[in-house]
Amino acid sequence: MEKALLEAAKAKDVQIDIVSFIDTSPAQTTGLKEEIGKILKQPAAVVFTSMNAVNTVAAYINGNRPHWDIFCIGNTTRQQAARYFGEQSIQSVGNNASDLADKMIASKQVKQVVFFCGDQRREELPGKLRQNGIAVQEVIVYHTISTPHKVEKAYDGILFFSPSAVQSFFYANAVPASTVLFAIGQTTADAIKSFTHNLIIESERPGKDELVKRMFQFFKK
Repeated sequence: MEKALLEAAKAKDVQIDIVSFIDTSPAQTTGLKEEIGKILKQPAAVVFTSMNAVNTVAAYINGNRPHWDIFCIGNTTRQQAARYFGEQSIQSVGNNASDLADKMIASKQVKQVVFFCGDQRREELPGKLRQNGIAVQEVIVYHTISTPHKVEKAYDGILFFSPSAVQSFFYANAVPASTVLFAIGQTTADAIKSFTHNLIIESERPGKDELVKRMFQFFKK
């Protein structure tokens, strides 16, 4: 989350606590290094749905910029991909995984893709691509680790940035009926709905900063 947003929150007399309920660990195997090495040497259509995947793959490129056409979701992931692989490599950005799959299918240019993902990736994107005749090579580059713990404070609002974080949070916590829950996207909102009937507000645009701004707008009312 940008420092500017935290400062903006302070100026609005809004206190934001950043609490992690998941951790990520890069997958580190000889086989993975060789697999990424092969992909780096050839033109490819590449999909990223998280900044964790971008950062992990970027650690293998050694300053080189492969000839990739990159498809990604969300502003944060897009910015990281452009930083490491070049702005010109970004071909399309979706609001969520399903939206990105639709854009790739509609282009009729993509026949096969490399999907760099975590071990808890969801099925929406690869499933939809395969159903439409696009071959998907999945490469797991990081692991998601749940870190549930009890939260003692009561909050007016709680922001969730992934379904994994939702599951980890509700494993050890319940929320008062008055607490407003904010979700970065539809899949995260759906995960929240499986645990509570509280009011859920979705971000209008993808990105962590956008969700924080949405929270500001809601409480301003």
